[in-house]
Amino acid sequence: MSAITYSWKSYILDLVSDLTPGAFVSILFLILVLLIGLFAPWLAPFDQGEILTNESFEPPSSNLWLGSDFLGRDLLSRLICGVRVTLFLALLITFISFVMGVGMGFLAAAYGGKVDATISRINDALLSFPSLMIALIVINSLGSSFSVLVITIAFIDMTRVYRVARALAVNIMVMDYVEAAIVRGEGKGWIILQEVLPNALTPLAAEFGIRFTYAILFISALSFLGLGVQPPQSDLGVLVKENMQALLYGEYTNIYPAFTIAGIAISMNVFVDWLLKRSSAKLSDEI
Repeated sequence: MSAITYSWKSYILDLVSDLTPGAFVSILFLILVLLIGLFAPWLAPFDQGEILTNESFEPPSSNLWLGSDFLGRDLLSRLICGVRVTLFLALLITFISFVMGVGMGFLAAAYGGKVDATISRINDALLSFPSLMIALIVINSLGSSFSVLVITIAFIDMTRVYRVARALAVNIMVMDYVEAAIVRGEGKGWIILQEVLPNALTPLAAEFGIRFTYAILFISALSFLGLGVQPPQSDLGVLVKENMQALLYGEYTNIYPAFTIAGIAISMNVFVDWLLKRSSAKLSDEI
């Protein structure tokens, strides 16, 4: 147990020592956003649906720190609750898309032949359709409930994850240690879990960050078009759409959720870029 604890401590210290200023700031911002989403019910000063003033787009004050929205509701409370909804949906979508995409990608690479060709051709056919068009057709047909939203975007995202997972697995399957496992008589499942997955974790973690950012942007885009999260619930895209009229009155109410979306996307991209560069540098040193 002490050896494991020491190993984890060494890994964390090594990780922290390699942090660049940009990666450090990005990680702090992402942690802050995650904490806000996790503790949103306790951090929000008011109920997100409560109308507090008869004045639309009221300027910031001691009572309403970010002012009010177009209905006189507290923008800060709606922003905090919107972050919670956006993060929850994005994490759920990304997790489901990775379970499906990585599973099928590894199976295709492990079995090869007709299995690989069949799955890959179906995936290529799905990729040929514009993702936004698929989402609009499905959500218009089935409604914009949370379940439909999550399953639709996860299915679209899964096709991208599949390509990355399959490419990683194909490269790993030709390594000497995999050939040795095959000669020993290990089964496909053992090889996938014990050989392929551990050696693909770092690039898959980076891809998870990219897909997570994509999910946030996709959810926000659908909400902005009126097909995502529906009022009275709010997410960041809904907040941008609801308060666009504020610009006509010289207020910047919709800037706050827009900056939040941009901040999450930029921070995640900086973190993923640092993670990939670090893994590449470590690999070069080992070689």
